[in-house]
Amino acid sequence: MKRMREVAFIKQNKEKWLDFENAIFSNTLKNPDELASQYIQLVNDLSYAQTYYPKSKVIKYLNNLTAKAFQKIYKTKRQDTNRFIAFWKIEVPLMVYQYRRYVLYAFIIFGLAVGIGIVSAANDESFVRLILGDQYVNMTLENIEKGDPVAVYKSGSNWGSFVGITVNNLFVGLKSFVYGIFGGLGTGLIMLYNGIMLGSFQYFFHREGVLWESVRGIWIHGAMEIFAIIIEGAAGLMLGASILFPKTYSRMTSFKRGFRDGVKILISTFPFTFSAGFLEGFVTRYSNSMPNWLSVGIILVTLGIISFYYLIYPFIVHKKLKSAYATL
Repeated sequence: MKRMREVAFIKQNKEKWLDFENAIFSNTLKNPDELASQYIQLVNDLSYAQTYYPKSKVIKYLNNLTAKAFQKIYKTKRQDTNRFIAFWKIEVPLMVYQYRRYVLYAFIIFGLAVGIGIVSAANDESFVRLILGDQYVNMTLENIEKGDPVAVYKSGSNWGSFVGITVNNLFVGLKSFVYGIFGGLGTGLIMLYNGIMLGSFQYFFHREGVLWESVRGIWIHGAMEIFAIIIEGAAGLMLGASILFPKTYSRMTSFKRGFRDGVKILISTFPFTFSAGFLEGFVTRYSNSMPNWLSVGIILVTLGIISFYYLIYPFIVHKKLKSAYATL
């Protein structure tokens, strides 16, 4: 039975693989966007074969084909391409490029939510307590009076804070993605809540006259943390769209593709979430004793790294793909 499924898998995808191989090694030039999509599908097929047919000879064929595609794009002479490197260097960026509209939607939703939070907090002083809770607001007011607005980030041990915060952020990201199964509505609501909370949170510090103190402390870890949440939201919107808009695929096939691609983008945010947790646990607590240039520098560097990877690098990889196939 398993052998029959393997034969069916090969028969179903053989033409697609040969088409991609022909595009790489012949003079058949195709649209780079289509080739990027085919590359992602090829990697997905390889992962599927490795999972369900680990002893199949087709794995060697697909592995060789993806490696040569990688080499073609990056002009490398290496014969073996590490799948881990290819995942971060090509697969994720091409996927982000392919689904870039959902990244844009996620930023728009989150940005509007932040605006709602700011306007609501500015017009209703009780709104901040409604969103953040009386306990947090009262504690922060006490900290402000003591001259340390971000004292809450100094509580607990370094490692305890790092682990607790990271686990919480991973859970938020996972929930934001999984809730996309409700046509993207669940993801949208989570992003709205987090955006409104951020907007009201920052306006609260502004109203108390300590906005700069909060920014130079909180955004040391917040730059990566918030950006990762937005990308995780984009993955959830992708999942919802795969259900609502299956295009030429069956709804189930479209859902499987959306789930698989969304999981990969979700996983790509984990290193940034871990980095944000580390900064919050080990660096933010010392922000008051840092010179302004150092705290601002950390914020700009962390924001620059994650912004480059998700907003600029995908276009660079796509351009390299386009250039590679233009030389065929």
